[in-house]
Amino acid sequence: MDVTATAARSGYVLTFEDDFRAPHLDRTRWLPYYLPHWAGRDVSAARYALQGRGLHLQITEEQRPWHPAVDGALRVSSLQTGVLAGPVGSDAGQHRFHPDLRVTEPQPDSCLYTPRYGLFEVAFRADLPPGYLGAFWMIGVERHPTQSGEICICEVFGHERDPDGFRVRFGVKAIHDPALTTDMHSVRIPGRSADLHVYSAEWTPEHVTFRVDDAVVGQVPQSPAYPMQFMLNIYELPDLLPGGERRGPWPKTLDVAWVRGWQREVPQVPAHP
Repeated sequence: MDVTATAARSGYVLTFEDDFRAPHLDRTRWLPYYLPHWAGRDVSAARYALQGRGLHLQITEEQRPWHPAVDGALRVSSLQTGVLAGPVGSDAGQHRFHPDLRVTEPQPDSCLYTPRYGLFEVAFRADLPPGYLGAFWMIGVERHPTQSGEICICEVFGHERDPDGFRVRFGVKAIHDPALTTDMHSVRIPGRSADLHVYSAEWTPEHVTFRVDDAVVGQVPQSPAYPMQFMLNIYELPDLLPGGERRGPWPKTLDVAWVRGWQREVPQVPAHP
């Protein structure tokens, strides 16, 4: 059964929506690569299927690790709504999570959807085994290196579920933003992660409120103060694979029904710039 978010939208307008019903990925909304400046578009290209209703993000049997030098055997298929990076050889680029990262392939600056504040939500089914992760998060566009914070709207791990419930992780990560502190949380949600659930974050200048199926599960009393972009992905995490071995059946799939972004009719500004 489809799940539809029912929270009040008073004062919000819909500024982004994709239900993935088109026969091809909408390239005016999404870039089908994972941080391509660090590893190149070829190896970071997403595996996915569009079958007329929803997006099926996949990890396939033949898929290569995206960046073995810094991320080991981790595999990922990801869509993102922007990219910004410096010249080849520089350390200027979004989500520089490891000090050894350097730009290996130049990228044209792209800001397809990079809002500042709003309500952002995804509906997906995460029928994933141990060793796999479905996630929806936002990162700073990083016009300046300190604008690198992260809003983790949801992380659903395959090993964190049982017959009666599953865990969802969410929160804010500082990365290289000195104005933020990392504040992550985990809650148990009754039901099955393989069913369709709606995960959302309401981001204001003062705080970020997190919901699952429109019920508040937590709030973080801090807020990134710059534009951010979507990151929608499925990961294969080698350290969490049972026995450290890749096993079929293939592909492993995160089934995404839709993604939406809402913003205030009158843009919000911080109370204390």
